[in-house]
Amino acid sequence: MALTPEDVVNKRFQPTKFREGYDQDEVDDFLDEVVVELRRLNQENEELRQRLIASDSRINDLQRSGAQDAPAQATPSFVQQPEPVAIEPAPVPASAPAAVQYAPTSSIDTSDTGGTNNLLQLARRLHEEHVREGVEKRDALIAEGHATAARIVEESESGHRAQIETLDQERQKLEHRVDELRNFEREYRQKLKGYIESQLRELDIESNVLTSSQGAASAFIDAPESDAAEFADASAGTDHQAQDGKQPPANFPGFAGN
Repeated sequence: MALTPEDVVNKRFQPTKFREGYDQDEVDDFLDEVVVELRRLNQENEELRQRLIASDSRINDLQRSGAQDAPAQATPSFVQQPEPVAIEPAPVPASAPAAVQYAPTSSIDTSDTGGTNNLLQLARRLHEEHVREGVEKRDALIAEGHATAARIVEESESGHRAQIETLDQERQKLEHRVDELRNFEREYRQKLKGYIESQLRELDIESNVLTSSQGAASAFIDAPESDAAEFADASAGTDHQAQDGKQPPANFPGFAGN
């Protein structure tokens, strides 16, 4: 299908989502120049076509008029020449001038017709050359327009693919980072849970020891003096054993001074 100026004017390229491949103003200016040139060539081709039609019509008219004039001028020479021979042999010399008179007329008509034909052939040849040059120039411009449009589309698609690949790589990096953060969160929760449970166990142990110490102190106050001394020694041994069995605080990052 031939490319028309309207095709160039109505051509719309798919814009990229992230970045323009070319300066849109420069592309529009170039397309405007292509449209102007295509319209000029189409107008020139139309003018040449009209001239060709007019030339063909003129050639046909001249050929018809030449064909009509040639028999009309050639017929008297063939009609007048036999009359002196068939009817009156004596006046033959008198009829000779008539033959001589018609001969130059036929020669002039033949030369005029030949010159006209040569001129028409030259005009037709020049016209065909101009038409051929116009068609070649038009085809070259159309081919150049197609090549430029194809190159712009290809480069735009290449840029779009490059942008998609870059964004895909960034997406993969972000997904990997999200996985790392999720793993860190899970480990952090487990460590925090273990640390809190260890602190609760220590609080339970200290609470039990404190309760035992308070009970021993009450018994010591209520017991006699000799029994109180023995009970104090026993309580001291119990406190010493409780302190020996106390667990150290858990070492957890971010807590207990770490």
